[in-house]
Amino acid sequence: MRLIPISEYNENTMQLAKAVYDGRGRVLLAANHSIHPKILDRFAQMGISHIVIEDADSKGITLEEMLDIPTWLDLIALIKQGYEATAQSPKNFPIRQLLQGAGMIVDEVKRRPIAISVPVTTLAGELQPYAHTVNVTLLAIQMAKQIAYNDLQLRDLAVGCLLHDIGKMLSDIPERHPEAGFNFLRGMREINLLSAHVAFQHHETYNGTGYPRKISGKDIHEYAQLCGLADFYENLTSIKHVPPYEAVEVVMALNGTLFAEKIVQAFIKGVAPYPPGTKVKLNNGESAIITRIVTHMQRPVVRFLTSGEEISLAEHPTLMITV
Repeated sequence: MRLIPISEYNENTMQLAKAVYDGRGRVLLAANHSIHPKILDRFAQMGISHIVIEDADSKGITLEEMLDIPTWLDLIALIKQGYEATAQSPKNFPIRQLLQGAGMIVDEVKRRPIAISVPVTTLAGELQPYAHTVNVTLLAIQMAKQIAYNDLQLRDLAVGCLLHDIGKMLSDIPERHPEAGFNFLRGMREINLLSAHVAFQHHETYNGTGYPRKISGKDIHEYAQLCGLADFYENLTSIKHVPPYEAVEVVMALNGTLFAEKIVQAFIKGVAPYPPGTKVKLNNGESAIITRIVTHMQRPVVRFLTSGEEISLAEHPTLMITV
C-alpha cells in the first residue's frame, strides 16, 4: 500500500487499498476496487485529494504504523459531535465522551512503537477540521513519548490537544479563539487547568511572536509547545500539501525561534519524514520505496524497485536518501 494524490491514480496498474468515506463517515468506495475517472472527479469535488492504493511497487507494504482507520473515524465523529454541541450551547459539551476519546488515542499511540496519522486529505472536506484535531493530538502524544511522559501527563496533553480549537466554536474572531477556549475549559472541574492552557497557548511561539499574549520561552507550557508544533506540522502537510520530509526540514529550520530545542528534538525522534509507501532516490542512484520503520525515523527499511531487495538504512550508514 501507499498514499498517492488522486491525480497520480492509474486505473490500469492500481487498486484502491483502503476504503474512501463521505462527510458522514459512510463508505463511498470499498477497498479492492478500481476507480472510474468519474468517481475520481467526485472525490475531488468532495475535497478528497489523496487515496491509499496498492500497485506492484507497493505490494506487501501494510502501513501498520498508520492509525487504524475505523478507530480514527470514531475519534473524528466524537470530536465533531463535541465541537458542534458546544457551538449550539456550551452546556451541551460532552465532557465524558471527550475524556474517553483522549484515553483512546493515548492507548493507540502507546501500544504502537511508531504511530503515523492518516492524512486528512483522504476524507471529505467537512470532516477534515475534526480529523486535523485528532491528528494534532496523535502527533503531540507521539512526541511526548520521546520525552517519557507518564500516563497522567499523556492524558492531560491529549485532552488539551483534542480541545485546542474549541474556542473557534465560541468566537467568530480567529485571533480570540485561544482565550475563548481557555475561559470555557478552565471552568470545568473534570479538565486539568494545564489542558486548558493548551487551548490558550498553542499559537504562542518560543521567540514571542505568537498570539494572543506574545509570551515566550519557558512562559509557554510544554504541553502547549507540543500541541503548537503538531498543529504547525499538520497544517503544512494537510493544508499546504508539503511532503512530510520537507515539512520536517521546515520544523528543523525553526529550532530555537518558533519552537524550543527540546520540543524539536522530540519531534525529530517521533515523526517520520518518509512514511512507508514513500518513493525515494538513494545516493547510489537506486530508486526505492519505504516499506516500514523499525527503530530509527530517518533510517527506514527500503525496497529497491529494480531488484525487490529490502535493506535497512540503519544497517547501511553510507546509503542516504537524496529525494
